[in-house]
Amino acid sequence: MEILHLVLIVFNLFAVQSNAQFGFFDQMFGGGGHQQQQQQQQNVRSDSSWYQSQYEGAHCSNYLCPGTLSCVHFPHHCPCAWDAVEDKVELGEGIAVCASKGGYKDGETIRKIELARKGVL
Repeated sequence: MEILHLVLIVFNLFAVQSNAQFGFFDQMFGGGGHQQQQQQQQNVRSDSSWYQSQYEGAHCSNYLCPGTLSCVHFPHHCPCAWDAVEDKVELGEGIAVCASKGGYKDGETIRKIELARKGVL
């Protein structure tokens, strides 16, 4: 009876060890597709609920810019979301817009907006 117990213990130890080794190799070589699916990131929703939750969760004691979620003192102080490719133009009375630089040289976008406001362009 002792030999039978000893054989069963050795067999169980071998089975546990081999399962651990194969589990390691599964993860190492991309096996276990179920675990891999859990690691994929989900796309943000196609409606505005994600943005609204970010907006509602942001703390700002002054003015929270809707486009960048920046906290500023006045709405026209809001930065452009993509300042590397956009110029901010203040139109007066606290109104500002961000316009694409469009490959123009520095200040050209602002100049064109001013010309359009005057009706020249």
